[in-house]
Order: sequence, then C-alpha cells, then structure tokens
Amino acid sequence: MAAIKCIGILTSGGDAPGMNAAIRAVTRTAIYNGYQVKGIMRGYHGLVTNEIVDFKSQSVSNIIQQGGTILKTARSKEFRTPEGRQQAYENMKAAGIDALVVIGGDGSLSGAQLFADEFDVPIVGLPGTIDNDLDGTDETIGYDTALNTIVDAVDKLRDTASSHERLFFVEVMGNTAGYLALNGAIASGAEAAIIPERETEVDQLADLIHNGFRKSKNSAIVLVAENKATGGALGMAERIKKEFPEFDARVTILGHLQRGGSPTAKDRILASKMGATAIEALSEGQRNVMIGIKNGDYVYVPFKRAIAHSQQMDLKDVDLVRILSM
Repeated sequence: MAAIKCIGILTSGGDAPGMNAAIRAVTRTAIYNGYQVKGIMRGYHGLVTNEIVDFKSQSVSNIIQQGGTILKTARSKEFRTPEGRQQAYENMKAAGIDALVVIGGDGSLSGAQLFADEFDVPIVGLPGTIDNDLDGTDETIGYDTALNTIVDAVDKLRDTASSHERLFFVEVMGNTAGYLALNGAIASGAEAAIIPERETEVDQLADLIHNGFRKSKNSAIVLVAENKATGGALGMAERIKKEFPEFDARVTILGHLQRGGSPTAKDRILASKMGATAIEALSEGQRNVMIGIKNGDYVYVPFKRAIAHSQQMDLKDVDLVRILSM
C-alpha cells in the first residue's frame, strides 16, 4: 500500500451534534502527524461533484461547540451508481487524497465499505448518528446530546400533561433502534417506552394500558420510537381513540429538534477522541474499520460488523421503566 500523504474528511447522512468536534480532531491530529487534509463538502455528493477544499488548522477554529456540520451533508443518488463512484474516485485522486475519514451512520458506512472494496481506498469511519444503532460501539457521536434534548422536552411536557390530565405520546427518532426512546424514558421518568425491538413480542400499547399505569395517576407520558413497527406516536394515539376512548391522548413529535443544538461535553470528548484515533488507525495501516468505544477503550470495528444491526438491547430496561413509574 502506498504511503498516505493526504486525508479527506466528509460527513454524510443525518447530521449529529459532535460532528464538528470530530472534524476538528481529525484535521488537527492529521496535520500534527504530517498529513495534508482536504475537506469534502456535502458528503459523497461533493466527492462526485468535486467540491473539495484545502483544510488548515484554522479551518476548524471555533467549531467544537457548534451543532450540525461545517462540511454540510447531502444525499447522493449519483454515488449509488458505479459511474458516480468512478467519478468520485477520479476526483479524489485528482485532489491528491490517499485516504478518507467518513463520519456518519449505517448508510454512510455502507457507502464507505462499497467504495473501499471497489477502489481499494483506505477508509476509517466515525459513528456519527443520534440513533446509537451501530454495532461494536457503546455510544455514537450525537446520541448523548439528542438524549438530553429529549429529556429536556419531556420535562416541559410533563407540566402540561399533569395540568390537563392527559396521556402524551412523545415520538423520538432512532430508526430501527429504541435506545433514544428507552433511555429517554428512564431519564425523564416517563411511564413507558414503546420500541421496535419489542413489537414482535407483545402488543405494547395494550400491555401498557392494562398493566403499565398506576390507577391513581391522572396523566402519563409515553416515549415512542419513530418506526413502522411501532406505528409512531400518531398511530398510537389513533388506537387509543378507537380502543381506549376513556383516555385523552395527545401527540408531540420532536422530529429534527433532536439533531440540533450544541453538543454536550460527553459528545465533544467522544468525538475528539474518536477523531484522533481515526488518524492513529490510518497511520497503523488500518482500513475499512469504524472507530468504536467498548468499556472505555477505543476499538477498530470492521464495517461489515458495524452495519450488521445485530447488537441486542437489554430489554430488562423496559420493565425498569414500568417499575420506576409505579
């Protein structure tokens, strides 16, 4: 393998708080170790359209506290085609880029794996997604900030839920994973969490109504993961209206609010350490791996494992939510 002289950075998929901290760490650690750095705007789309700029240490000044991503992010239909990826590779080589650091979720890392396999490009991924749904890492960049955003919103909603004696369904993100809903419920003291991991086992809504509410409670908050399996908060509220009309149900969908805001200290530290570790990995000759954190140690996770969605959630925490709400 030829020596790496220049590293390209891109962010792809949904933005996550802490991405800028990761960009900063990758850039400055790379420069410190003698590499040139190029920023690729708008993810894989920018690689196809040749939106590549030089990055210096000052390029990432005053961004660690900012949400979003200074590199922007976009979906790319072109990159999904062999012709688009060929153009991306040609642009990358013309810019003098020898290796890539890709910051994003499972879709971004799937694209990285495909690109690496086709063109033998050294790529290291960073898990940038609020969903916390990548295998091989205990947490992803942005998850802690999103969780805190959810808890803050639920704390405010509880005031009005109690005042009006209502059942509130609060829909949160998470894709195929219920981590935001479940841990958000524990942290906010919600009465229940409805998550896709349990939908095949039990009718979670009926279970909630029959067993989950203390009779003396005159209001309740339920966190629902946004997913076809759960039906989302609107689907739950519609069922309440038809099957349990004695409850006055309301819906709050937090939506993209969860992706925004200044990253927490925890996300800034996680992103900074993962970014620095990505450069260490490339220096060691690693390729096609994601940087993860397991039990406090930073580890290299093969892309195929990272995007496998085989990680099992501890469903005992679902019962814990119920116990603590009694």
